[in-house]
Amino acid sequence: MPYAVAVGSMLLSQVPPSIGQSQDRLLICDDEGMLVKEQSRLLSLIESGFAALRVLVIGDVMLDRSIWGEVDRISPEAPVPVLRSVRTTSAPGGAANVAMNLVGLGVKVEQAGFWGSDGEMRELSALLSTAGVDFSGMVLSGHSTISKTRIVSRNQQLLRLDVESADPHPAADHQALLERSLGLVRSADAIILSDYAKGALSADLCQAVIAMARKQSIPVLVDPKGLDFSKYAGATTICPNLQELALVTGIASRNLTELLAGAQQLVGQLGIDYLTVTMSEKGIRILYPDAVFHSPTRAREVFDVTGAGDTVIATLAASLAAGLDPETAVILANIAAGIVVAKTGTAPISRNELVAEFTASTQMKGPDKILDLDHLLVRLAEWRANGERIVFTNGCFDILHVGHITLLEQCRDFGDKVVIGVNSDASVKRLKGPTRPVVGEKERARVLAALGSTDAVIIFDQETPLELIRSLRPDVLVKGGDYTTSTIVGADDITTWGGRVEIVPTVNGMSTTNTIRKMTTNT
Repeated sequence: MPYAVAVGSMLLSQVPPSIGQSQDRLLICDDEGMLVKEQSRLLSLIESGFAALRVLVIGDVMLDRSIWGEVDRISPEAPVPVLRSVRTTSAPGGAANVAMNLVGLGVKVEQAGFWGSDGEMRELSALLSTAGVDFSGMVLSGHSTISKTRIVSRNQQLLRLDVESADPHPAADHQALLERSLGLVRSADAIILSDYAKGALSADLCQAVIAMARKQSIPVLVDPKGLDFSKYAGATTICPNLQELALVTGIASRNLTELLAGAQQLVGQLGIDYLTVTMSEKGIRILYPDAVFHSPTRAREVFDVTGAGDTVIATLAASLAAGLDPETAVILANIAAGIVVAKTGTAPISRNELVAEFTASTQMKGPDKILDLDHLLVRLAEWRANGERIVFTNGCFDILHVGHITLLEQCRDFGDKVVIGVNSDASVKRLKGPTRPVVGEKERARVLAALGSTDAVIIFDQETPLELIRSLRPDVLVKGGDYTTSTIVGADDITTWGGRVEIVPTVNGMSTTNTIRKMTTNT
């Protein structure tokens, strides 16, 4: 029996009739719940697992330029604004932007397509080379390298200038691209066909790549263009937006219920596993032959949707290559898309931004916050790359009390991420005597990690945290009011890298020693 899945806070009354029909079985899921369930696995994947993957991107490569400036008058020659140019930026665009999104996730990327022998090619190849993209699959064509130049003032596009040839590529060029693409399929963990209808993806190339990939169980994802999706038949999934879907089905996008019902029929007709429909502010929907899964968009301020589709398909490809199920992959892609639409211009996703989304203290489970030094240093680098300030404090935290809680809550006021160094059992004994600690190091770390004010916990074995502080190089070092700057370990060091010390007043009468004394007196 067909069924549908609506994810997140969508109410039954908000579900389109094609999903909520009486003959369907409707299951309401919680995407936040799914993310929490998968969080450990996803964090590990984002931080290190993607690096083991190789994705082949075949399609229409182009150079995206933006000329940024200010408009303060109208031309006396014609009724047009006069832009005073301030700066010019360039970035890989089209299929090359898909590659850059994959690079941002830490994936190894191979690029195949056409470009010309010109300055744009040299500029684009330099950008791809710097990013680590292998562009040995690129074929030198007699046409100019495709470029798009956007004129922007105050984050608004005023004009776009496209340079491209309307003539088809010679047959010899197509044959060369086909041979290079097939030669790269064998080493890929996933393949993306990024079609901008500029001539790189012929029907012969698409079918040859899909057939070879199917034999090797390599997922193929398609960002489609045009009125006919038959050249993508047999792919794992095709990822159209609503407008592209409307062109193929002939059903207006405003008739969403009818459009999605018609789109679902394409799944069987094209022999694909499922259709992945990007629906702008409505989210992303997976259409299986007899089922539907929906992931709503997370609320964000949108500045520019340029390249958001590239981010979605890149994240989907990396996720499927890593073995994630399509539903989890779509939720992750939705998060990634939400990040890039908050930027201006063609801006790929970065692993650091995804880590920041997943390591919000209110979202993380306690065990995921307890890290060894190597993993903590990676996490810190990702947080810093996202512009976040690191706060560090340390202690034994043996029998947690309100004084500890007050200290940790105030740590949050000094920065974005709070890291706690916890003395090991051995170091506590050396500091406090043979009867301490009362609570073991693993239990103490686990309790601290469960707090919403905590982002990371590390256990250290030295009597002082000086070595740890020097390794972590926090922006802010916090201790309680029973210390002075002269007695705080690491206070002299932190100023050498531009950090500072903060002292938080203690809560009178609150200490582990007093708590233990009361417990023993009462007994």
